[in-house]
Amino acid sequence: MSGFFANAVVYILAAIVCVPIAKRLGMGSVLGYLLAGIIIGPYLLGFITNEGQGQDIMHATEFGVVMMLFLIGLELEPKMLWRIKDLILRIGLSQILLTSLIVFGIGILVQIPWQAALAISLSMALSSTAIVLQSLKEKNQMNQPLGKMSFGVLLMQDIAVIPILAILPLLVVQGAQVIESDPEQMHGLIDQLPAWAQTLSIFGAIGIVILLGRYGFGPLLNFVAKTRLRELFTASALLIVVGISFLMELVGLSPALGAFLAGVILANSPYRHALESDLEPFKGLLLGLFFMAVGSTINFTLIFNEASTIFSITFGIILIKAVILLVLGRIKKLPFSTNLSFSIGLSQVGEFSFVTYAFALQLGIFLNPCQTR
Repeated sequence: MSGFFANAVVYILAAIVCVPIAKRLGMGSVLGYLLAGIIIGPYLLGFITNEGQGQDIMHATEFGVVMMLFLIGLELEPKMLWRIKDLILRIGLSQILLTSLIVFGIGILVQIPWQAALAISLSMALSSTAIVLQSLKEKNQMNQPLGKMSFGVLLMQDIAVIPILAILPLLVVQGAQVIESDPEQMHGLIDQLPAWAQTLSIFGAIGIVILLGRYGFGPLLNFVAKTRLRELFTASALLIVVGISFLMELVGLSPALGAFLAGVILANSPYRHALESDLEPFKGLLLGLFFMAVGSTINFTLIFNEASTIFSITFGIILIKAVILLVLGRIKKLPFSTNLSFSIGLSQVGEFSFVTYAFALQLGIFLNPCQTR
């Protein structure tokens, strides 16, 4: 228990020191949390070691990303979605398709198997909803053209995660069953099913979430609201998010994806604003800790040893996405400064890419077929 309190003191103190400094320098709170994690990580002060400690903390704080996606979903009323359908379908979908096509082509040119190239390209097309929206909200730009364009693209990317996860099992290379039969790699109930059955299971799990959101959560919240106990309503809100996350993990899917779907379904609920106000404090705290955990687990040894490869790939992807977004912003006639912020802001690769990469690795898509026979 003393170790837990010691880690809590280290994380909170690092955040209190680094985040205000980062904001004063105009970098935003997200970079402040990341820098705090780097400072307390194994490569500087060493408060967080490499022996799984940082990874354990990251897994716990990933719940902040889950909450954020749930709250984003709560804001997506059908009328609002219809108003920004042009941004979602034309700009957002164009960005995903163009980025995926270019990265896929590069992968084929360097002789990466087409299954792995497709999985990589679809993952690279996604940007970080957590970082971008947090930065836009801090700068009060959500209702400006920059915020609306960014939100439309990010929303399309979040929605695209569903078909991406459904496509990946169909890309399984021949002989990759060894990965599925390794008990240490088992993360869901569908891991040993054929590819087509995994795809059906994914859509089945999503269907269960939709049914629960439409016919289960409403009566539950109505029943709890009659008690007039604020803490019980907060507990019910947490139960919804945790329960959906658990269901999605059972079938090997992203908990954040399930939370996002549940939020969209509850967007027209009369308890929407109450859910937002109750979960917002949890989201902010856990999201900050998540960014710190990410910073503390950055492997600087690997970066230094493979510097040329890592930096060339990183800046190559950023350049490709930035140019595509710059062209799309130009088509929408954004002012140059706004367009530049839009293209650079969304040019990174996001947290959902970790989900798709982990799922593809679990399926054996990134392995050479001859190595798995």
